[in-house]
Amino acid sequence: MILQIETATTVCSVALSKDGEVLTVKQMDQRNIHAEVITLYIEELLTTTGTQYNDLDAIAVSCGPGSYTGLRIGVSTAKGLCYALDKPLIAIETLESMAYGAISESELATGATLLCPMIDARRMEVYTAIFNTKAERINPTTAEIIDENSFADLLSSNKILFFGDGAEKCRETLNNPNALFLESFANSASYLTKKATEKFAAKDFEDVAYFEPYYLKDFIAGKKKA
Repeated sequence: MILQIETATTVCSVALSKDGEVLTVKQMDQRNIHAEVITLYIEELLTTTGTQYNDLDAIAVSCGPGSYTGLRIGVSTAKGLCYALDKPLIAIETLESMAYGAISESELATGATLLCPMIDARRMEVYTAIFNTKAERINPTTAEIIDENSFADLLSSNKILFFGDGAEKCRETLNNPNALFLESFANSASYLTKKATEKFAAKDFEDVAYFEPYYLKDFIAGKKKA
């Protein structure tokens, strides 16, 4: 029984899985609500399924890259539960879980098509990586400023499915017949299930005391309004 937390983007999502199957999920796609609703969502999931906190075997969290504030909230919540319950912590990179989500949700994510999850950073910058349709990594996670030459080598001989909250702003820039776009994709804690189950079986756990989110870039605070 694994409690799964996803807060790396505008989506605040919590899921409960058992033996690799999602029992229930609660989520909302809205900015700046994560701190307000995450513990309420967890309580609701446990109550709905008749699960006690001590019934949980592990806590899994989407660890980034993504929103600095969102990641802090999700990881802090996961670590707090692990400390209080003496349960192991499982960390899953956000872009990898998004690849699993596209594979499960879209008929376009099949065959030789490459998968390119994108998380909005700022302006024309995204956090991104390339995976195949087995969720195996082809290109590493990077922060990319998207222009008309982005992914040109791969697009010359491959169809690439772009998705995530950073993909839409790149649609016009990546004007290539091999560039496909998955509409209305939203992160979900349910997409952590496969990897979380595998990591639990392998006892691939994090050190709760020292674990930090994968920010990829340093946090840059915005200027306060006068």
